Amino acid sequence: MEPCSCDTFVALPPATVNNRIIFGKNSDRPCDEVQEVVYFPAAVHDNLKEHLKCTYIEIDQVPETYAIVLSRPAWLWGAEMGANEHGVCIGNEAVWGREEVCDEEALLGMDLVRLGLERADTAEKALNVIVDLLGKYGQGGNCSEGKMVFSYHNSFLIADRNEAWVLETAGKYWAAEKVQEGVRNISNQLSVTTKIDREHPDMRSYAKQKGWWDGKKEFDFAATYSYLDTAKMMTSPGRYCEGYKLLNKHKGNITFETMMEILRDKPSGINMEGEFLTTASMVSILPQDSNVPCIHFLTGTPDPERSVFKPFIFVPNISQLLDTSSPTFEDSVKKKPQFNIKPDRRHLLYQKHQQALEILDNKEEKAKTMLDNMSKLEKELFKEMESILQNKHLDVDKIVNLFPQCTKDEIRIYKPNISS
Repeated sequence: MEPCSCDTFVALPPATVNNRIIFGKNSDRPCDEVQEVVYFPAAVHDNLKEHLKCTYIEIDQVPETYAIVLSRPAWLWGAEMGANEHGVCIGNEAVWGREEVCDEEALLGMDLVRLGLERADTAEKALNVIVDLLGKYGQGGNCSEGKMVFSYHNSFLIADRNEAWVLETAGKYWAAEKVQEGVRNISNQLSVTTKIDREHPDMRSYAKQKGWWDGKKEFDFAATYSYLDTAKMMTSPGRYCEGYKLLNKHKGNITFETMMEILRDKPSGINMEGEFLTTASMVSILPQDSNVPCIHFLTGTPDPERSVFKPFIFVPNISQLLDTSSPTFEDSVKKKPQFNIKPDRRHLLYQKHQQALEILDNKEEKAKTMLDNMSKLEKELFKEMESILQNKHLDVDKIVNLFPQCTKDEIRIYKPNISS
C-alpha cells in the first residue's frame, strides 16, 4: 500500500488538440475519507490585522483573494486540487526523501494548494506564493483525520492557460521545472532531475553540506534529495512510470475525455482501490484563447470509473454547491487529543453515490442500467461543454447553476435504484 498515492497530469499543445491545456488529478486518500466540492467567491479583506486560519496554523491575510473551486478532504481548510477564476489549476502529491519530515504543525501541502489558488492569477505567481509561504511558515502536521498519523513533503503541478510548473519540495528546500509543451505527470516521488528552472537559493549548498552531492557532477534534484535512481525512473514499475506511458500513448490527440480515461485506468494503479483509494477526481480544460472559458470537471465521489465528471465554469454569482458540501462540525482539528471521534462528513451526493455503489456490486441488471444512465448524462454534458468551447458563448444564467444542477441530475439517477 502506498499511502496518499495521488497522480497529477498535464498535457499541453502539441500533445493536445484545439490549442488546449488539459489538467487532471486523482486524489488517493484513506478509503473512508469524504471529499467535498466547494466554491468560495472572490473577496476583499480590509482588516489585514485579522489572521487567516488554515488547517493548523494562522497566517497573514492578503488584501484580495480570487474565486476558487476546490475538491478537498472535508475535515481540513486546504484542498487536494482545485482551480481559480483566472484558469490556474493546482494538484499536490505526497513525497518523501532524505530530508526528515517535520511533525510540528505548520502549513499542510493542501493548505498551500488553496493559498496558491486564492492569491495568484498565473501558474508562476502561484509557485511564488507557495515557495514564499513555505519559507515563512514551513510545511508539516498530520495529513489524516483518523488516528493514523502520517506527514509528508509535497510536490505540486501548477498549470494555467499558457504553461505548467512542477514544484517539488524537501522541507524548506525546493526545485521547479517549467513545462511549455508536451506532457508531464507527478506521483509520489521526486521527479525534477537536471532540468531545474528555479530553485531555493541554498538548495545545492545544503545538499553538499549533508554529503548528498559532491559539488562536481551535474546536479540532479530527485537523485540528490531522495534515494531514487533517476536513470531508471521512466522504466521502473510504479504509477509514475505508468502514468507517463498512458500520456505518451495518446500524445498528439489528448482531449479532456482522454484525461478522464487515464484517471479511470485501474490496471495501471492510477485509479486506486483498497485501503487507500481514489476518493475524488478532477479534469480541467484550459484553452489558450482567453476568450474561451476554462471548464473544470469534478466528481466529488470515489472511483472515477463509477462516478460522473460534472462541469464547473466561473461566472459571477455562482449558486452554492450545497449537495457536495459536507456538514460542518465543531473544529475537530483543533481539539486535543485530536481526531478521537470522526464525525459523519458525508454530503448528500456522497451518501447517494455510496448507496448506489452497493447496488452496482450486488445487482447486475440494475447496475448496468444505472451505469448506462450515468454515462449518458456525462456524454450529454460533454457535448454541451464542447459546444461552449467551439462557439465561445455562455448562457450565464444557466452556468450560475451548472454544477449544482448536474449534481441533482446525478442524484436523480441513483434515487430509484436506492429506494427499490
